[in-house]
Amino acid sequence: MQFNRRNYDDQTLIHLYTELVKPRLIEEKMLILLRQGKVSKWFSGIGQEAISVGLTMAMEPDEYILPLHRNLGIFTARKLPLDRLFAQWQGKLHGFTKGRDRSFHFGTNEHHIVGMISHLGPQMAVADGIALAHVLKNEKKISVAFSGDGGASEGDFHEALNVAAVWELPVIFIVEANGYGLSTPSNEQFRCKSFVDKGIGYGIEAIQVDGNNILEVFHTVKTVATKMRKKPAPVLIEAVTFRMRGHEEASGTKYVPKNLFEEWAKKDPVENYEQYLLSIGVLNEQSVKNIRAGIKKEIDKGIEIAFNEPDPVADLQTELGDMYKPFESTPTLQVQGSASEKRFVDAISDGLKQSMERFPELVLMGQDIAEYGGVFKITEGFVEKFGKPRVRNTPLCESAIVGCGLGLSIKGMKSMVEMQFADFVTCGFNQIINNLAKSHYRWGQNADVVVRMPTGAGTAAGPFHSQSNEAWFFHTPGLKVVYPSTPYDAKGLLCAAIEDPNPVIYFEHKLLYRSISGQVPDAFYTLPIGKARWVSKGTDLTIITYGACVSWVEEIIQSKPHLSCTVLDLRSLLPWDQEAVAEAVRMTGKVLVAHEDCLTGGIAGEIASWISENCFEWLDAPVMREGSLDTAVPFAPSLEAQFLPKKRISEKIDKLHSY
Repeated sequence: MQFNRRNYDDQTLIHLYTELVKPRLIEEKMLILLRQGKVSKWFSGIGQEAISVGLTMAMEPDEYILPLHRNLGIFTARKLPLDRLFAQWQGKLHGFTKGRDRSFHFGTNEHHIVGMISHLGPQMAVADGIALAHVLKNEKKISVAFSGDGGASEGDFHEALNVAAVWELPVIFIVEANGYGLSTPSNEQFRCKSFVDKGIGYGIEAIQVDGNNILEVFHTVKTVATKMRKKPAPVLIEAVTFRMRGHEEASGTKYVPKNLFEEWAKKDPVENYEQYLLSIGVLNEQSVKNIRAGIKKEIDKGIEIAFNEPDPVADLQTELGDMYKPFESTPTLQVQGSASEKRFVDAISDGLKQSMERFPELVLMGQDIAEYGGVFKITEGFVEKFGKPRVRNTPLCESAIVGCGLGLSIKGMKSMVEMQFADFVTCGFNQIINNLAKSHYRWGQNADVVVRMPTGAGTAAGPFHSQSNEAWFFHTPGLKVVYPSTPYDAKGLLCAAIEDPNPVIYFEHKLLYRSISGQVPDAFYTLPIGKARWVSKGTDLTIITYGACVSWVEEIIQSKPHLSCTVLDLRSLLPWDQEAVAEAVRMTGKVLVAHEDCLTGGIAGEIASWISENCFEWLDAPVMREGSLDTAVPFAPSLEAQFLPKKRISEKIDKLHSY
């Protein structure tokens, strides 16, 4: 291995050595503890330390790094207290996730690190969002995201690189090319000769570096970062290395040919660099011993503190409370000033526009939302008013754009991501469920993202543009879900969703866009998330519903003047208004829960179950449900009419009344 010190002074070389040795000594200690049964799991980065350390040392301390399993050197070079790091691995309260997650599945804004989730690829888009914030704030900073051979096969890798290229974001994507994705060799992962070949397809610069040579990694990253801060543009760096142990210790290494271990043992990054420094007189045997002794002492002290800490004591309120960032809104229920007749679609556009004025840190992202104004024209004219940097057309890549939203949140910004149709959210599902929803609970980072979801059937749009999929998100702690049914609620709840620092999934029914209108205050206002709306109060039976079903129910009961009905519009689905539901049950003793979504597994089932469990003494009839058929949404109008529950809701009301 050839080392070139260039013009770096002795102090820099020694500093690099000290930071290179530290993760190696920690790993050696962890392997001993693992054999003793004192550590439950370990992902070893032995043989790859030069990448993590060299890169981290080449960056500014306030620039974000998004590492993976084998990047211990990032955490140690960023000076995380070892006792907290060890406590994290042991699931102790003093760790960075309060015992809620393991290994490097955490972030720390203090040290500008955003740890991984097990799905690997999604973090690359988060780095895009951080870099976008740098650009929008005119900060001369970069972000770095790691990938491996396996993770680079995921769609998130493609999406993140493509977005960074199109938006000219200052991101370094560094691939630790160690030849394997767990046990699958790279020739079964991709067909190109190397990762630098991929740069051509994205129109970005790609560089290959010896990942075991810390001076080459350090100098390459330092050079790229300096250039990138002056002129933002992404760069792909392939760091060629080798994993000297298994994917994790339990998996072993039987699938790796022995000759590879022999070959790469000669390229050990720590031993080779140490010998180089000894050969040029920067270090001597005594200084090496002193450095290693000092690190071992620090390790032993950290382990003692972490291992002596008791296990976390479960506290129900703490666990539930930490799912969301604390936030107290000040809803303006009685808005002073003028009001005007607005269609549902115009109320949404108005709320979005006034939120852009109220929150200059708010960025809108979505397909065709800029000059075109979105397929439903909700953002028409926004580019002229707010500019392209804040109203951003995106490539067709839902996952990357949701991930960008989290990255913007990390930098203290807000974002709205428009799904062109709610059906397309499946392509961004992982980011929403595993990143946005869990981030605050895991390491205290809120996801200040609103995902707008044009939803619902009734427009003869077929199976892929008509689904009601709110139940998917209703089941996910950490999200908030709202679903307005009137123009007044549409504006007030959208403004509230954007104001709220937690992730909100905002459903807006396409059929309502231009079919209903109402008086809507002209000024900015918010409505409380989690509070239902009383549509009517009666004595015969109660109907609990939301979305377009509210209009259907109103129409149905108008055709039945002999009935006195209580109608409760949930408006918010997560959290939902249990107090109002209980009151609605007490009013009549007969309850129908209805929605447009398919009946099986729908939200009505959860609410009906809750009523049966908590309001049984007030019931005079079984709690009934109604929803759409358990089929995909058909295209032909006659089939779609049968699919939707409107007729069956009317029949169910009669059945419930006569019970």
